[in-house]
Amino acid sequence: MVEIIGVRFKQVGKIYYFSPKGIKFDAGDHAIVETVRGVECGEVVIANRNVDESEIVPPLKEIIRKSTAEDMKIVEKNHIKEKEAFDICLEKIAYRQLNMHLIDVECTFDNNKILFYFTAENRVDFRELVKDLAAVFRTRIELRQIGVRDEAKILGGLGICGREFCCKRHLGEFQPVSIKMAKEQGLSLNPSKISGTCGRLMCCLKNEQSSYEELLKITPKVGAFVKTPECKGYVEEVNLITGKLKIKPEKTDVPIYADRSDVKVIKDAEIRVNKEELKALKDLEKN
Repeated sequence: MVEIIGVRFKQVGKIYYFSPKGIKFDAGDHAIVETVRGVECGEVVIANRNVDESEIVPPLKEIIRKSTAEDMKIVEKNHIKEKEAFDICLEKIAYRQLNMHLIDVECTFDNNKILFYFTAENRVDFRELVKDLAAVFRTRIELRQIGVRDEAKILGGLGICGREFCCKRHLGEFQPVSIKMAKEQGLSLNPSKISGTCGRLMCCLKNEQSSYEELLKITPKVGAFVKTPECKGYVEEVNLITGKLKIKPEKTDVPIYADRSDVKVIKDAEIRVNKEELKALKDLEKN
């Protein structure tokens, strides 16, 4: 077992493990740590805890120290600097006439690096922009092109459900979402129905998939051949939530309705995404 604390650097970001060096931390404390980006100040979201060594990605780095009041003042100053850097970068982008959209700016705690996040439809030659920014800030400059999912996570907003984006509210990391999930959940494969504001498949498809997988185990699928108390027939429509089935009998065109608990599956069907559907919607699966 190894003692760790969990540190997060963004409000809803990935949690990283560090060795507390014997210092007691509570959730909500802050710690100064060294990361691949440089020295940073992060919030402790997991207090001192022993975890199995297999859960650790070696090497486990030690914290530098627990944050002090002076450290937190530096963090506040850096936030002000980030806002100023954002405005200056916008001016430089306009001056260079670059086809890019600036999304966010971050300063490392030690001011050794400033990171600028942007989106763009194509690759952007930003070498001259980096020189312009380095001349202003006299520190290392890094520009990172991010995807539309990351843009939505940073900027936030409201989804079609009327609630805050899942990625902004609680998702620390993006999970892969597929067209097959939408089909298994009985959704119309209409891009406007299954994509979020970012233009990619909604994250809630992944959140709800495990529940639908359990329902699929006990519910005949569309195309299944089943036996009801009245007749045998083929399943035409399924409501996984209510368990109601629309069945076309073998010997008549008049459909009947039954509950999944009242039917016996003779031969189940399989849910598949055909090549045409996958080709038409493949862009929705991109990051």
